[in-house]
Amino acid sequence: MPFRSLTLRSTRGLVVKSATTVAPKYTSLKPLGDRVLVKIKAAEEKTVGGILLPSTAQTKPQGGEVVAVGEGRTIGDKKVDIGVKTGTPVVYSKYAGTEVEFNGLNHLILKEDDIVGILETDDVKDLKPLNDRVLIKVEETTAGGLLLTQATKEKPSIGTVIAVGPGPLNEEGDRTGLPLSPGNTVLYSKYAGNDFKGADGSEYITLRASDVMAVLS
Repeated sequence: MPFRSLTLRSTRGLVVKSATTVAPKYTSLKPLGDRVLVKIKAAEEKTVGGILLPSTAQTKPQGGEVVAVGEGRTIGDKKVDIGVKTGTPVVYSKYAGTEVEFNGLNHLILKEDDIVGILETDDVKDLKPLNDRVLIKVEETTAGGLLLTQATKEKPSIGTVIAVGPGPLNEEGDRTGLPLSPGNTVLYSKYAGNDFKGADGSEYITLRASDVMAVLS
């Protein structure tokens, strides 16, 4: 299953929301507009190294499989379809959407814009960002090679762009692209985005391009 080694780090408290249970008499759930229905993957019980985690340390799942999509939306005179298909494994933003229990399984109804990217492997470094999202590998030293202070290490804000999305939609419904490219070293807003740990222990962050403040060279 995808996401097996995907580990989320969060500096904020976990908000627990009870899922809405859909009665068994309903056999179909069709999202409307630009919403998608995602079957949530099971919570991780072990670290990448195989260490069993206590329930309090288990991460809130941030990945799942798209099982249904809405009809899309209209921007100007253009009809824009949902950019992900059923069966696609995706990663989504923390605290996004509404949880529902459907057919005995936990699902999430969320807007397409809350999907961070597509992940078809076990490692977050292979994430394909969507919309205006950017995947960055966090650096532990500054561009000049200076070691960061311990306080700064807790929330680094410099990294290397690994992948970028196709960009946001403009008023005509066309993708505008992003002013960033893989390989760029960037400075980004300290408290933006979602933090992940890769299979090799490297730290990654996904955030919106607007949270990137500068390109370093």
